[in-house]
Amino acid sequence: MKIDKENCIAVLIDVQERLFPVMGQSDDLLRACLTLLQGMEILEIPLLITEQYPKGLGTTLKDLSDLASGIEPMEKISFSCMGDAVFKATLEESKRKQVIIAGIESHVCVMQTVRDLQEAGYQAVVLADAISSRKNSDRAVALERMRTEGALITTVESLLFELTVVAGTERFKAISRLVK
Repeated sequence: MKIDKENCIAVLIDVQERLFPVMGQSDDLLRACLTLLQGMEILEIPLLITEQYPKGLGTTLKDLSDLASGIEPMEKISFSCMGDAVFKATLEESKRKQVIIAGIESHVCVMQTVRDLQEAGYQAVVLADAISSRKNSDRAVALERMRTEGALITTVESLLFELTVVAGTERFKAISRLVK
């Protein structure tokens, strides 16, 4: 059950200009994703970003892409990130087996990615406060299905403190400031 800093990588799935405004609780979602990205930087955890058909759905939200300025989003057309050869190869090259998941939509791209990650031998760590769908019922059902299929469900703040491990360090202080 332990999430190990040296064995994890984060994925931000499809938080794009034309999709984001119709998501449930979009303000909370953005806040959670911003906190996650800043936390991954503080903790020096690699991050991957995907974009579902950016010609039609736009690019990653500017607030998020500005925080991840050195990361090139991976364009995909399959709902599951694992259906994209570049994503799959990048994940394999990382040699990390725990995959932290944030993004949209919970019941489509997020859920299918989690299912395929689990099937491929990865441990999916889904951040319940950093995923969303247009309808809350779709999000709720997706969370239950992902949990049933073996995904670990947690929150951004819980994850960041678990990865920080101990209090009193500069990383702990930075994470504490971040979540307040």
